[in-house]
Amino acid sequence: MLAGFSKTFAQQETTPNFPNDFFGIYTGNLEIRSPGGNQSLEMEFHLLPTDTLGKYRYKLVYIVKGDRQERSYFLLEKNKEAGEYVVDENNGIILHDKVIDNKMYALFEVGDNLLTTFITFEKTQMIFEIAVTNTTKKQITYANNEEKTEVISYPISTVQRAVLQKQ
Repeated sequence: MLAGFSKTFAQQETTPNFPNDFFGIYTGNLEIRSPGGNQSLEMEFHLLPTDTLGKYRYKLVYIVKGDRQERSYFLLEKNKEAGEYVVDENNGIILHDKVIDNKMYALFEVGDNLLTTFITFEKTQMIFEIAVTNTTKKQITYANNEEKTEVISYPISTVQRAVLQKQ
């Protein structure tokens, strides 16, 4: 009986409680790799509680040549048990996110660009990644099978990645 209890307790300790276990301010550099060249800029990510249950402050800060560009959003729980959240950009734009353990996934399109975001929270840091492709540059191929299965591939043009330290 005691062995079963300690196993259950150990499992509870290793399963993160999103977002509560990851509240904080994270800072570091964002590296951007694109056909136009590479650049690096300072970045902050804020994930903080509010007075409203299921509503969290979600802020991105980009520091370009000393100029702070802040984007203040809210992260809203839709179905915490299913890992369903949305990022409300406070301007009519709502982005759907899927959270599994300590990682947030999102996929959205702006103009002809398809963006995939991955935000991975760890004990002392977070990893912020965005991959971008232009949907007009899709490549279509077909499998050599009876169904001639069509596969559409989108070449990645730009990658943004930051490893941000929790303050």
